[in-house]
Amino acid sequence: MAQKPLIALVGRPNVGKSTLFNRLVGERMAVTDPIPGTTRDRLQAEAEWTGVVFNVVDTGGIEVYQPKGTRDTAPLAEGSIEFVPQIKAQALLAVQDADVVVMLVDATHGITAADEEIAQILRRNEGKPILVAANKVDNLEKADNAVEFYGLGLGTVYPISAYHGLGVGDLLDGIVDALAQRPQEDENDDEDLLRIAIIGRPNVGKSSLTNLLIGEERVIVSPVAGTTRDAIDTEITWHGQRIILIDTAGIRRRGKIEPGVEKYSVLRAMRALERAEVALLLIDATDGVTEQDQHIAGYIMDAYRSVVVVVNKWDAVEKDDHTMNAFIDQVRTKLDFLPEPPVIFISALTGQRVHQVLETANRVWEARFQRIPTGELNRLLRAAVQKHPAPAKGTKRLKLLYLTQVAVNPPVFLFHVNDTRLVHFTYKRYLENQIRAEYPFEGTPIRLSFRPRDGMLDEK
Repeated sequence: MAQKPLIALVGRPNVGKSTLFNRLVGERMAVTDPIPGTTRDRLQAEAEWTGVVFNVVDTGGIEVYQPKGTRDTAPLAEGSIEFVPQIKAQALLAVQDADVVVMLVDATHGITAADEEIAQILRRNEGKPILVAANKVDNLEKADNAVEFYGLGLGTVYPISAYHGLGVGDLLDGIVDALAQRPQEDENDDEDLLRIAIIGRPNVGKSSLTNLLIGEERVIVSPVAGTTRDAIDTEITWHGQRIILIDTAGIRRRGKIEPGVEKYSVLRAMRALERAEVALLLIDATDGVTEQDQHIAGYIMDAYRSVVVVVNKWDAVEKDDHTMNAFIDQVRTKLDFLPEPPVIFISALTGQRVHQVLETANRVWEARFQRIPTGELNRLLRAAVQKHPAPAKGTKRLKLLYLTQVAVNPPVFLFHVNDTRLVHFTYKRYLENQIRAEYPFEGTPIRLSFRPRDGMLDEK
């Protein structure tokens, strides 16, 4: 499954990375401040240019050692000095994962010692496209000064003003051209490959479960929360089915995430979701369904991934005849926005019911590829409208003319209607429930799209 290309913005502090990030993604997401060191974590958001969609990552400034007295010794933001090693580490991780790197420099300062050190680090990533954005170019004289940065020995230099937007279009053209030159992945070879992301809060047993499923101690297991910082892929074969298991770092509540490497680990967990079809949402049975479990489940739904809820540490819970059903009710109540996921109870410590994990994951994966004949869908649609007529707005009533399934992985259903503005979200929910009543698509989100008579698609 292809994932969006990643563009990493790197450079020393206070060269305008956050300002450029906001410009590229079209909204003010990153905090900007003239004091170096303000951006301690990194942000990721989607951007689009000439029809090409990609993710942009804003990183903290790469702080390198500079002799006392150089012009790069501007004071860091209060309290930020202790974070410098972590900020550098996460920026370098961003470079490793990126498809294209944009190094920002300050055209008003010229090449600094810090710029040269960062350029040396970037040159180690041989074969990776690197573009240089000479920022703070507000007039032609400064644009001429930008030529100096070819001396860094990296890629093409683009004079820009991130604040005013000058030259940013040319930079985006360069990014899109660099992406077009990447080797294209052949996805046909992996059509039968099931990718499973094991995701959850820190210390719920993700690595222990991974080791049980692959049958060896491939992943480091530790009782200390946060041991796994990268998403680790392992291919196994289960009953002839090729499976990629992706063990991820634990995702904490946003306010609890430490700056630096841990923050970037969360990004990698989110990217692991992008390249998986099925997510195993691990929940600690001794804690019940927590608020953070709800947040992580929301991430899974945002990515339109199928989901299995895996309740771990079931051996540590005192039980009676009603305990399991009570826990299932808690899952259904607190995670009511999930598409009726299967819930299994395991112990990664004792191996209890672990054999059900891959079997269940494979079942919900198959649901992602289920196709419903058009005739069946329109019979279902007529019955749904007869049972509950479509809503009206003023004197105009929604007419549902035709229904077809246009895609799988995940399933997408297209309704031909008279006016998409008449589609209320409550009726959309009703239609989805009517489809699921006959075709459950267990643990799998489905998309409903609506097209008016003029042919314009309006996805709801």
